Amino acid sequence: MAKVALMDFDKALELYEPVLGFEVHVELNTRTKMFSAAPNPAHEENHDAAPNTLVAPVDMGLPGALPVVNEEAVRFSISLGLALGCSIAPSSRFARKNYFYPDLGKNYQISQYDEPIAFEGEVEVELTDGTIVTVPIERAHMEEDAGKLTHVGGSTGRIHGAEYSLVDYNRAGVPLVEIVTKPIFGAEERAPELAAAYVRTIRDIVLSLGISEARMERGNLRCDANVSLRPRGAEKLGTRTETKNVNSMRSVERAVRYEIQRQAAILAAGGTITQETRHWHEDTGATSPGRPKSDADDYRYFPEPDLLPVAPSTELIEHLRTQLPEPPAAHRRRLKAQWGFTDLEFQDVANGGLLAEVEATIAAGASPAAARKWWTGELTRIANAEGREVSSLATPADVAALQKLIDEGTLTDKLARQVLEGVVAGEGTPQEVVDARGLAVVSDDGPLIAAIDEALAAQPDVLEKIRDGKVQAAGAIIGAVMKAMKGQADAARVRELILERAAASA
Repeated sequence: MAKVALMDFDKALELYEPVLGFEVHVELNTRTKMFSAAPNPAHEENHDAAPNTLVAPVDMGLPGALPVVNEEAVRFSISLGLALGCSIAPSSRFARKNYFYPDLGKNYQISQYDEPIAFEGEVEVELTDGTIVTVPIERAHMEEDAGKLTHVGGSTGRIHGAEYSLVDYNRAGVPLVEIVTKPIFGAEERAPELAAAYVRTIRDIVLSLGISEARMERGNLRCDANVSLRPRGAEKLGTRTETKNVNSMRSVERAVRYEIQRQAAILAAGGTITQETRHWHEDTGATSPGRPKSDADDYRYFPEPDLLPVAPSTELIEHLRTQLPEPPAAHRRRLKAQWGFTDLEFQDVANGGLLAEVEATIAAGASPAAARKWWTGELTRIANAEGREVSSLATPADVAALQKLIDEGTLTDKLARQVLEGVVAGEGTPQEVVDARGLAVVSDDGPLIAAIDEALAAQPDVLEKIRDGKVQAAGAIIGAVMKAMKGQADAARVRELILERAAASA
């Protein structure tokens, strides 16, 4: 990919005002799909299904197959709309969005156009320093996902240059809610940070509602980031680009920053911005052109003739309203007090997007301090080194089980880090990794005493120093024993045995 000119970020903001907009797609974890009885691959029971095994005639667009609306998906969509502060439409209608692509068997997508189920809301987004930004929500509408294409051959994994493509219809028909913001003004130099914080807030909301697993690396949560620039003092909005399907919060932040710098360089040189979709490249930290961005008229929307309008009762809407969890900002304040974290400790967790993971780890039995230590420490280090999302490395249950092995004395902290590496590598649960690698602390005094005697034989003056009151001299023997036992000795127990040896030889 040819190198693209970028303007310094601060310089770009001197010249231009960034205007943002986000379209976040949330896969609902209903048991079946949006318009068919086929199992939903976004549900935890179906993650590992073989290609084209979770399908029904409706999903593949077979002639004569008619859609039926998933009631649970409608309820989930209403709950999400309410959590976003939206009004719920007394009647909403599905529409056909027409475009050809091989993973849409019908050659159209069933979505909602001018009559969405939820509209006119807002959500509070908290930045790293506690600043609250209110993001206006235009709509949250129901639709179905498309299938998945795998492009084989070539160097980019995209259709250009591929030798052939494979289509998997498992994802076709997965229930989606698309959340569309209004234009967001005033973010200025914090635009990239706001982008990541907004997606994190949406993730927190859907997780608290229990309507999606919200795993970005699996595509349960996908963000299209819209960026445009306008000269300082101008009223007319600039031409926007839409960076599609960015699959981590870190990448959303980087993509917005990159587009601001790229567009500023083009405008400052007298060029124009093309209204288009763009692809984000994690390896290079850059976007590249996709296709010209279509306007609504290009999709030839018209009401879906095979489905009746959705008309939820007032009683249902109010019942779902009473079931809403506390808003994310209030939830964070409560957790901070409950866990007893300092401002800095809590910011480490919140800024890393790890509140849900730490909360679930504590619920699984770990102490707040231990849960924070593992997620913001070793797991974050591994994620940064491997360029992965932290939440994809281990489950809260794994982390809690790992800490339990430490608390029980089965592992030292050093051994636990080795076990965690095995968990991240897919070798199984912490206990399975311990068993397979033989990493448990040696609890039998016999091998420890043998290692102590060998170390004392090499350093015979240590016992005399201990007897003379220089207890710190035991450290040399402890180090030698730990080395001999490959870290699988309990240092406290080794110290006790050394002191017993010194007392017995007095």
